[in-house]
Amino acid sequence: MFLLLTTALTGLAGRLAWLQLVDGNRLLARARSIQTQSIDPIGERRTVVDRMGRLVAIDEERFTLWAHPRYFNVPGDPPQLVRNPADVAQRLAVVLAKPSGALLELMGSRSTGVKLATNLDPETAAQVLKLGISGIDLEAYPQRVYPQAGLFANVVGFLNLERKPQAGLELSRDSDLQRQETRFSLRRGADGTPLPDGLSAGSLYGDDLRLQLTLDARLQQVAQQALARQVKQWGAKRGAALVMDASNGELLALASTPTYDPNAYWTFDPGLFREWSVQDLYEPGSTFKPINLALALQEKAIDPNGSVYDGGQLTIGGWPIFNADHSGHGQIDFPTVLQVSSNVGMVQAMAQLNRKRYWEWLHRLGIDVVPDTDLPGAVAGQLKSRADFIGGAIEPATAAFGQGFSLTPLKLIQLHGMLANGGRLVSPHITRGLRSGDALASHGTPTGVQLLDPKVTRTVINWMETVVQKGSGKGLQIPGYRIGGKTGTAQKAHNGVYIPGARICSFVAVLPVENPRYVVLVVVDEPQGGNAYGSTVAVPVARQIVEALLVLEQIAPSAPVAAMAKPAPAR
Repeated sequence: MFLLLTTALTGLAGRLAWLQLVDGNRLLARARSIQTQSIDPIGERRTVVDRMGRLVAIDEERFTLWAHPRYFNVPGDPPQLVRNPADVAQRLAVVLAKPSGALLELMGSRSTGVKLATNLDPETAAQVLKLGISGIDLEAYPQRVYPQAGLFANVVGFLNLERKPQAGLELSRDSDLQRQETRFSLRRGADGTPLPDGLSAGSLYGDDLRLQLTLDARLQQVAQQALARQVKQWGAKRGAALVMDASNGELLALASTPTYDPNAYWTFDPGLFREWSVQDLYEPGSTFKPINLALALQEKAIDPNGSVYDGGQLTIGGWPIFNADHSGHGQIDFPTVLQVSSNVGMVQAMAQLNRKRYWEWLHRLGIDVVPDTDLPGAVAGQLKSRADFIGGAIEPATAAFGQGFSLTPLKLIQLHGMLANGGRLVSPHITRGLRSGDALASHGTPTGVQLLDPKVTRTVINWMETVVQKGSGKGLQIPGYRIGGKTGTAQKAHNGVYIPGARICSFVAVLPVENPRYVVLVVVDEPQGGNAYGSTVAVPVARQIVEALLVLEQIAPSAPVAAMAKPAPAR
């Protein structure tokens, strides 16, 4: 017995020595592989909200349902029993709202790795788990959802099915929208309990940053609906509406139509995935006249109290120039030039400005430079070369009434913002930056480079007010409020050639005149009909936007509104 016990103990000691000294590392690695679970990041993206915190883009958890028929077992079954796929299909059919026959057809004769469903919401996934069926796996993944549908599609963009950004801020701010995620290993005990020594400091850090926009979903909706109705009514090709806070360049609305639903982008024309008001050029026409008059005043080429003669038409370098209505207005002052939108009067006024200085100002304003903006895809405008502009009289003449050069609607609202804020050229933008949790950024501080004398811009804004009071902008008169504006109806050019009958109708508004802060721009491309002008096509859209803006921003009336007369008492 002694020898037998000694032999057994010696064998055990040898085996222990073998396991610890020779085979120890292999067994330790095997144990670690069983005890440790590696968790890979799933590529979640940060939430996007509007200026008031309303959801614009968010990652929601979705699930893919996998079946492994060779492991089918339901609660109460013996561990060795493998259930018939038909039994499992009947149980799943109730939760998934699918015919059991369709589920059986998917399984076929395969024993594992069968995808039964995808894009399951968390509630449905929870019901599947509640069934407790062995051999059923749920694979979680994030799905980008756009709660506002097409309302912000033109600026936010979308992700494709592989979660690759394809347009808008999703593409241009891709790195900012990716959450900080790290791959970490979690060690568990024999019963699956997480062990604290398996986690390093910061492993479970939660990234709750959100990208906040300057856009207001309420104003955006008003702008888009008003724009869509007018585009449909006039049979126009497309339209855009922008609202900017001139003090700091924040865009409160940037709507365009037609638009698309980023939740189902594959059903729409890819041509809709770009924001044309930021990426397409057009000749601004008469909406640029206030900018030109400001340049002439800045250079003291014209007297604020001066006047010009409008004979209805004139010839410059052999080219005829005439007013849109082909009529003359005689000797008129500069407010009247804007009211009647006199092309001849503008040519006479800008002829007083040295051509060289005129071109230098247009270049200084950044007509031919990409705007400083966070909007994706922004492009530079087109301006004739310095030599061509100075060398021929026709170039500065056509530029006087907003033709012969091109820019984007975004650039035009930036320039009118310069008039509104006292001569500062601000950077138009739609983001306020990343914020933590539910915190929201406040109104940005005034910014911009001072280019024009505030007295000059004040004079031009007052002139623009007369357009709403007496001229083509009468449709924007709102009792109690002082509003400036300018209509525009420009010929549309393609590859340097004007398209017969094609117009771009626009209107720009500045308010309130006594303390200008907001700029509204509406541009409608190729409206149909002989009566399609800025006053008939663009002004009605601008009015609806301005009325909403007055309420949302709580803008007080410029003057007390006269109370309605009370009816005389009955006798």
